[in-house]
Formats: sequence, C-alpha cells, structure tokens
Amino acid sequence: MRRVISVLVAVVLLCGVGYAVYLNGDRPGDLDQVRVLIGSEKAEFFNDPEVAAEFKANGLDLRQQTIGSWSMATADLKDVDLAFPSSRGPAEEIAKNKGITTEPVRPFYSPLVVIAHKPAADVLKNNQLAEQSGESPWKLRMANYLAAVGKDTKWSELKGAAGKAELSGDIYLTTTDPRTSSSGALHLAAVSYLANDDRVVADEAGVNKVAPLLKKLTDKQGDQKTSTDGPFSDFRSGVGNPLVLVYESQVASLRAHGISTGDLVVLYPDTTVWSDHTAVGLTPKGRKVAELLRDSPKLRALEARHGFRPTADPGALGKALEGHQGADFAADLTAAGIKQAQVAAVPMLAKLVEAAKGK
Repeated sequence: MRRVISVLVAVVLLCGVGYAVYLNGDRPGDLDQVRVLIGSEKAEFFNDPEVAAEFKANGLDLRQQTIGSWSMATADLKDVDLAFPSSRGPAEEIAKNKGITTEPVRPFYSPLVVIAHKPAADVLKNNQLAEQSGESPWKLRMANYLAAVGKDTKWSELKGAAGKAELSGDIYLTTTDPRTSSSGALHLAAVSYLANDDRVVADEAGVNKVAPLLKKLTDKQGDQKTSTDGPFSDFRSGVGNPLVLVYESQVASLRAHGISTGDLVVLYPDTTVWSDHTAVGLTPKGRKVAELLRDSPKLRALEARHGFRPTADPGALGKALEGHQGADFAADLTAAGIKQAQVAAVPMLAKLVEAAKGK
C-alpha cells in the first residue's frame, strides 16, 4: 500500500512540474520561430545560450544560418524573417530588393583591424609602417603601407626582418573575397578612398585611377576565402600571411572570454571603416529581433562580451574587456586618431570590386 501511495505522489509531483512548465511557456509551441541570416562573424554571439535565453524570454526562438554578407544581398530570402549582414551596403540592397522603406536597425558595429604577431608588428614599427607609444593602441600607417605595396616591397627588405622565417615574400594584407564578404569589400572602399586623395570614389575616372592598386592588392593574395572566419582561424593556427584583416570583434570576443591570444597584436589602420552590422527586418518577428538587439540592456552587454560595440553604448566594450588583456584596444576610436573612410555607394563599390578582380 505504501508503495502505491509513493507512486501516486510521484505522479502528482511530475504532473505539477509539467503544468508549471506549461504555464511558464517553455513549450516549443509557445515561441515564435524566427529564421535569421547572419554573417559568420556573428555566429558565436547567436549561438551563446544566454543570447538564446534572452530571446526566448521575449517569446522568440531563433534559427540562424551563416552566409557571406554580399551573398546575402542576392540570396533567396523566402521564409527569412531577418537578414543581418555585417555592413550597411548589403543591408541597403536587401531593403531595396524587398521594397522595405523603413530604416534598418544598426544594433552594433566593429571597425576593421589588422592582426599580426608581435615580431611582425615590431618590424613594421621600425620601418615607419606602424606606430605605437605608451598605452596607446597600435596603428598601421596606411599611406606608408600602400606605398610599400605599390613598390612590391618584400619583408626581407625591411630593417629587423632578417632571421624571421615567417616574414617572407611581399608585404600585403590577407582579406576576404570582396564579391561575397563585407570585410573584403569595405577594405577596398577604404583603400580606394585613400588612393583617391581622401575622397570617395564616385565616378568612372575615380575607379580607373585606383584600379591598378586594388588589383595589385588582390592579386598578391591569390585565392581568397569567403568569410573572415577562415583567415582568422588560419592566423590563430600559425599558418597563412603575417598580416590579416579581421573585425575587431573577433579578437575582442576571445579576450573578453578570458581566452589568451598569445603575442597577437591588434593594429588599427589609421584610416579604416566602421563595419555597421545592420539588421533588415523582413517580417514583424524579424523587426522585433532587430529592436531587441538595439534596445535590450541584457543583449547589449552580451554584444560587448562578444567583442562588438553597441551603438547605444559604445563604452560597453571597454567594460567587457576590463581585466582581460584589453590594453591594446582603442577605448574611443576618434580620440585614438583613427579616421573613418567614406564608403562608396553600392553601385560604385561593385565597380571597385570588379576592378580589383580584373574584370
């Protein structure tokens, strides 16, 4: 008899727990599924259980898929609720193609930076290609760097490079394929701005003026990967080129999570591009996700922990990096003397990409 009573009590308790779960809305059917297309650089953020929990607390169950930002602009977006490329250009193209007139949401941003190992950074500094003093962040002197590329300068020609086997061949930055990846396209935009006397390229004459340099920068790299994850992973594995263009967020995320990056140095190009991660809501559910990314204090803190600079709270990144090897990050980009290049309009940027690829 006692055993029967015990079994009945256990059943009642289980039913009670099940009813509590029902009331708390943990059933999958209580959540709106939202399909999101994102750039690979945001995958870790969206895969974070705390991020997923915050969206679920707001009734949303996100299902994300990664794709290159410019590939996103031409992808079949049927059944997609939110397109979230890593820059404004592809976002504007998506909005135009879908007839969306509301302003896209820019929840956070991340500047493009160059990563190098400390010995390579020191060689650049000793040859006036980079600068750093005291507690200030490292900066890549873009005018000098582009002049070196234009002259096909080799590492072996630089003072202090002798005996460093990893510093061989021509000096250049490894970037992603600008046809598919936003970071590669934005780098071309920054270079074209500098090569056009600090003016945005706005016509065919401007394209023709900068085309030889863009093609040289691209040809030196050979095959280019389609997303920033590839070159960044190669660099961390000890293979590939000594200088790699990535998003600041990729390094900052590791540091904020207490993951050592060894002798990796972050160099800010003295003229670079702030990559505005821009969310285009294609449905009401997608727009809700975009607004939460912008407005939720919890999500903003998580964005900073993953290395991004929330638009509504740029200082959040500095807080996330406190005590985590974050001294070489610029707390304030403008105060650090880092200028932002103007980005060419999308049709002109497409022509710059074609010029870089020799089309």
